Amino acid sequence: MESVDCAVIGAGVIGLATARELALRGHEVIVLEADQTIGAGASSRNSEVIHAGIYYPAESLKASLCLAGRHALYAYCAERAIPHCRLGKLIVATTANEIPELDALFTRGRANGVDDLERIGGVGTKRMEPALRAVAAIHSPSSGIVDSHALMLSFQGDAESRGAVVAFMSPVTGGRVEEDRIVLAIGGREACRLSCRVVVNSAGVGAQDVARRLSGMPRDSVPPRRMVKGNYFALDRSAPFERLIYPMPTASTLGVHLTLDLTGRARFGPDSELTDELSYDVAPDRAEAFYAAIRQYWPEIEDGSLHPDYAGIRTVMHEPGEPAGDFVIQGPRQHGIAGLVNLFGIDSPGLTASLAIARTVADAVSF
Repeated sequence: MESVDCAVIGAGVIGLATARELALRGHEVIVLEADQTIGAGASSRNSEVIHAGIYYPAESLKASLCLAGRHALYAYCAERAIPHCRLGKLIVATTANEIPELDALFTRGRANGVDDLERIGGVGTKRMEPALRAVAAIHSPSSGIVDSHALMLSFQGDAESRGAVVAFMSPVTGGRVEEDRIVLAIGGREACRLSCRVVVNSAGVGAQDVARRLSGMPRDSVPPRRMVKGNYFALDRSAPFERLIYPMPTASTLGVHLTLDLTGRARFGPDSELTDELSYDVAPDRAEAFYAAIRQYWPEIEDGSLHPDYAGIRTVMHEPGEPAGDFVIQGPRQHGIAGLVNLFGIDSPGLTASLAIARTVADAVSF
């Protein structure tokens, strides 16, 4: 049986950031990835937005880690020349009835430490984005976009330069908790057992499955898995916007928003669709609901200008219609197993918060 200091399960953006952080601290690290490439799940199927930290309840992990992660991410991208752009974002109220909610969101963002927000009226929004229909907006200059794949490659490179290894096609099929080690059963072409001092379960939509396969893991510590599919549609022409455009959020989603990639290409999404299967197909007939949502803030979008782009699937920690749940970073204090950290419900703003999450996970593990 092989042994290793730290095993990180999952080579998405959070797993790679965590492997990097552990390797930088001098630990021996292996990343176990069931797929044949990095970022095969939600990490490569999202809006690639760098969030400022506006939406999340005060004192939540999402609020604190998004703010810290955003500062760290911009600095990291600048240092490593990772493609990114601080475009800015407008969160818009399209009717007078939404203004109280917009003002409450502005207050929440300022309370969370996002100190550069601007509250602007309809004339100001029209000046900034002439094609936009809004009676008021929040301008977030610190919001932006990043090339998520380039970011993950950089995290992988940092980790490997400090001795970490990424093992592809290496699914974790089981394991057991021993007195001072965790033994993982690894499948794939060269099945083996791996004795680990530390295990970080960063398996995304598979995190609950991995946790339940560990003999000795308290079953009541594993939350139910609720998967939500988010579909995206792309615009087949240039969009008349220079910034990210977001509608007012609902209780559990940020709404169908407009994002721009680093080439200026516009896409809309995600919507929110409960699912029990890992299917990434985008049904063309969902476009009708997209047109209706988009026309609330961009009335001039033309019929036939949207086409299916891609979809992502994330796990959430709330029931449908309930307020969005917080990140769950579950360490030994929560489940009683030395050396094990489970990451559940790491949805948005996980990409933005990746470096801060990695530091939190590394701090939670006793060596």
